[in-house]
Amino acid sequence: MLRTVFGLFVILHGLVHLWPFVLSQGLVEYKPEMGWTGESWLLTGAVGGDATRTLATVFYALAMVLFVVSGVGLLARGDWWRPLLLVSAVVSGIVILIFWDGTGGQLVEKGLVGFLIDVVIVLLVLVANWPRA
Repeated sequence: MLRTVFGLFVILHGLVHLWPFVLSQGLVEYKPEMGWTGESWLLTGAVGGDATRTLATVFYALAMVLFVVSGVGLLARGDWWRPLLLVSAVVSGIVILIFWDGTGGQLVEKGLVGFLIDVVIVLLVLVANWPRA
């Protein structure tokens, strides 16, 4: 039962990556309280805003797909879900850090909770070896 809940949580966590994808594509009109500003503390100055948003689209979509597939593998009891879930959490954490706008406001909306979830997933799977195969 707990394995099923965790698998569904992993899938839902992956689907949350759709929000910055939507923002990066300009599919909704941006408002400051929505979180990600479309800027990156690391990339915007180097490659510009358009390239930053394009890269965000690609990498947030990648993180989403990785999480959804690893969650499905977990639910299906595949033997490949564990390394894929670790990759998913690491990619997601790096993406959140890279595409953070560098400001201290609205950290929850900008991915702090997602980053912490990624860290917990890595610890659960890698350190605690949970859930067991």
